[in-house]
Amino acid sequence: MSFNLKNIKSQPQRVALVTGANGGLGFETTRVLLSKHMRVVMACRDLDKGAKAKQKLLDHYPEARLELLPLDLASLDSVRNFAEAYLEKYSRLDLLINNAGVMVPPYKVTEDGYELQFQANYLGHFLLTGLLLERLTSTEKSRVVLLSSKAHERASINFEDLQSEKNYARWKAYGQSKLACLIFAKELNRRLRRNDFQTIAVAAHPGISNTGLFRYFPKWFNQTLGPLLSPFISHPPEKAVKPTLKAALEKNITGGSYYGPTGFMGFKGAPGKVQSSENANDESVAKRLWKVSEELVGFKYLDSSN
Repeated sequence: MSFNLKNIKSQPQRVALVTGANGGLGFETTRVLLSKHMRVVMACRDLDKGAKAKQKLLDHYPEARLELLPLDLASLDSVRNFAEAYLEKYSRLDLLINNAGVMVPPYKVTEDGYELQFQANYLGHFLLTGLLLERLTSTEKSRVVLLSSKAHERASINFEDLQSEKNYARWKAYGQSKLACLIFAKELNRRLRRNDFQTIAVAAHPGISNTGLFRYFPKWFNQTLGPLLSPFISHPPEKAVKPTLKAALEKNITGGSYYGPTGFMGFKGAPGKVQSSENANDESVAKRLWKVSEELVGFKYLDSSN
């Protein structure tokens, strides 16, 4: 049976948190969750853009319960402050949608000393999830959704140069960060099961969609080649977001699964289960990445020995 948002009932008792909610896929995700009457927390780095996005949503859904909170995933202090603020205000967390990301920027090191894509796409979400875990696991039928990418398929985790200090290649670093997100979703789900929690973790990718992520592409591509290829290999955000929404909202979702477009080469099409790379399913890599991540963020959770 195909995924149809019309079949998803109103869920006014639920609380969702969406990172990067001010634009692109995050905005669309937030819009749909509001249409199902959920309370939504928009976690945004740029509060001006977040405020404009919030007002746009409220113009469409005047009765929406919508809050904007600052979150910069490229700052571990910001992640900690956000989690503290969330825990003070909310007694439950039904959906944690780790959506925010940056794609192929020039080389940049964060204030914590980590490569920007690795921290903003993956490491910040790893810490955020851990800090909110108690709220998640105490909420019945809660879910964590990680956004990955087709770029994970040719990627590997370079433990000898995680922060691209020796060599920075934009696409290679992006692929590694999105592979890390997918590995994290699968390993998080395994650890949740081992600890007898009912919360599940799943992953999704949007295929190709023309969102703000493309701002670091060459101008000539965005002005010429991009528009020519777009009708054939990409789909708009309102369609690209459906794998995320399926992972978050459909009833019969198995933890550890991976969802994406099922059309030509996974670029676009109806959402469904999709294949992940061998590297994404290597449990020894997952355990090593988890341990390294705990050391990098200075926070441990879900001990694998349990």
